[in-house]
Amino acid sequence: MRLSWSEVRFLIDRSTGLFHRGLTSLRTRGLGSTWRRVLRQFRPVPASRRPSLYLPAHAPFAPFALPHSAAPRASVVIPVFNHVAHTLACLRALAAHPPAAAIETIVVDDGSSDDTAAWMAQVNGLRYHRRAANGGFIAACNDGAALARGEFLVLLNNDTVPQPGWLDALLATFEAHRNAGLVGAQLLYPDGRLQEAGGVVFRDGSAANVGRFEAPDDPRFACLRDVDYASGAAIAVPRALFLELGGFDTRYAPAYYEDTDLAFAIRARGLRTLVQPAARVVHDEGTSGGTDTRTGPKASQVRNRAVFADKWAALLAGHAAPGSDPLDALARRPAPRVLLIDAEAPRPDRDSASLRLHHLLALLVDEGAQVTFVPADCAHAGEATAALQRLGVEAWYAPYLASLPAWLHAHGSRFDTVVVSRHHLLRGLLPLLRRHAPQARVVFDSVDLHYLRERRAAELAGDAAARRAAERTRAAELDVIARSDATLVVSAAERELLAADAPGARVEVLSNLHRVSGPGRPFAERADVVFVGGFRHPPNVDAVRWFVAEIWPRVRARLPDARFHCIGGDVPAEVAALAASPGVHMHGHVPDLAPYMDGARVAVAPLRFGAGVKGKVNLSMAHGQPVVATSCAIEGMHLRDGVDVAVADAPEAFADAVVALYGDEARWQRLAANGLRNVAEHFSFDAARDVVRRVLMRGDER
Repeated sequence: MRLSWSEVRFLIDRSTGLFHRGLTSLRTRGLGSTWRRVLRQFRPVPASRRPSLYLPAHAPFAPFALPHSAAPRASVVIPVFNHVAHTLACLRALAAHPPAAAIETIVVDDGSSDDTAAWMAQVNGLRYHRRAANGGFIAACNDGAALARGEFLVLLNNDTVPQPGWLDALLATFEAHRNAGLVGAQLLYPDGRLQEAGGVVFRDGSAANVGRFEAPDDPRFACLRDVDYASGAAIAVPRALFLELGGFDTRYAPAYYEDTDLAFAIRARGLRTLVQPAARVVHDEGTSGGTDTRTGPKASQVRNRAVFADKWAALLAGHAAPGSDPLDALARRPAPRVLLIDAEAPRPDRDSASLRLHHLLALLVDEGAQVTFVPADCAHAGEATAALQRLGVEAWYAPYLASLPAWLHAHGSRFDTVVVSRHHLLRGLLPLLRRHAPQARVVFDSVDLHYLRERRAAELAGDAAARRAAERTRAAELDVIARSDATLVVSAAERELLAADAPGARVEVLSNLHRVSGPGRPFAERADVVFVGGFRHPPNVDAVRWFVAEIWPRVRARLPDARFHCIGGDVPAEVAALAASPGVHMHGHVPDLAPYMDGARVAVAPLRFGAGVKGKVNLSMAHGQPVVATSCAIEGMHLRDGVDVAVADAPEAFADAVVALYGDEARWQRLAANGLRNVAEHFSFDAARDVVRRVLMRGDER
């Protein structure tokens, strides 16, 4: 295919621009840093590490429709100046994969001389605004903001192709992080390599992209992160905030550094500038402004750098020197660096320990720590891993994580605190941590004291061999506790036990963590009985078998219409067989527990042995669902029989408690209200902040 003169000119301009940018890099960054950038640019990223991208097929223009709403949540503003083919591809992507959020799309034409006006008039649902005269990128964006009606203003370059789910991911970030002021997308080259996961600004006002030419899924660049700025090619900001700040600062007109300046102004308001890699946008960098900083719109970048550096000189004095690695420059900002290691990524919808770990990670992020999670199985756990990344956790996995020893050798020096769950995992890691992370405080997170749980199971079964195994576990667990800098347990009862068994150890209580959901549906709108618990945990298997065999028939005789819903993954055959019992429904794993937490009238926790704090009890109480439990199930939970919970240990007494609570609305309401209070006081994020700050963020050293 023959190239047109304009296409040839574009290639020439881009080539000369790259050459001169290289010379500039040599002057400002030095030979070593420039050479590393060149190697990254030309180093191929394997196809297996590049995402599958949506790129609209090239086709002649034909009228089409965009999603649009008279009451949009987000206003997508696209400034354009010629390059109508790029604008068409951008709009076709919006039409092909509409977001769940209500939107409007505004194209601001800055005086195009091509087919822009003719084509835009034929796009149904598009708001098209043509400026009277060409004013540049800043003027076009500010005009679009003035026309916008949505709660959020989303600025999108016309040389972009937004990927499915991009806008919903941006908006969800504002919901999850109430102090977010600006959220940028992860920008990709059309070949699938990473263009930018946010940007960093050096003390002289020069800037660099984070992750340029790397793999987009690399854990270092694939998590929500605070950045100095995010490119205006794809950013979201509350419209009211943008207008309060006066829009893009016109001192940078016609373009360049306005997005960086906006990010700094937003942070000056006490809000965060974030990049959300779950929002991906392909960006054909240089289409609008070129790449040569000596001519055209790009020439203003050099001038505006000096303007920006002068305006923000006081803040920039604390930034890294030019030529620093962008990630290192961000990581050096003052924030505790915390590494957590567990056997696998937490799946909070499957078991209590996972829910606690997931919430602990969220709390650390909320407290401002730089948080990294490494699974010992090195696996990407699908949505579980993606959920951590959306939180702002740097979650590692293969092929970027080949083995824990190699990873600790490369990264151990980064961390102030390392938390490892489960004694059998920490036992092997302790020598590696002392060698590769000697500066870090090593914290053992027991989850629950395994030897206590095993000892109780052996006593219940009268099994001498199991008792000996429990003593071996005790010796191993106490050895790890003795060699750690601190140990976390989930209840005061376990701390008291360790005061006797490990008197020299530093032991802190960090219990289950729950978000208080509220009272849920009222008594009259609820029915049935529910149990929640994963069946890889032996106490849950015993509990359900005992409940169905000894307790449920007594309940069913007096409540013949009631049903027992048993929820939990990894169901063994002996538990699955219980579905043959009248009124028993075995659901297995249920991704969304809310309908059962808000709809079932009574929850049960018929545990006969175990240790730690029972997440199933906390979970129900956090939803305003009263609980009938054994004494073992409420150990260390600050609960009182008849006030916060109904307690019974014998089958007949347990059945009586279920029936009484099921039919007495006043009692039900009292226990529901007090259960909510108990969770807020002892098991909420606020209840855990003190120990997290002191032990994990090393506040006791400051």
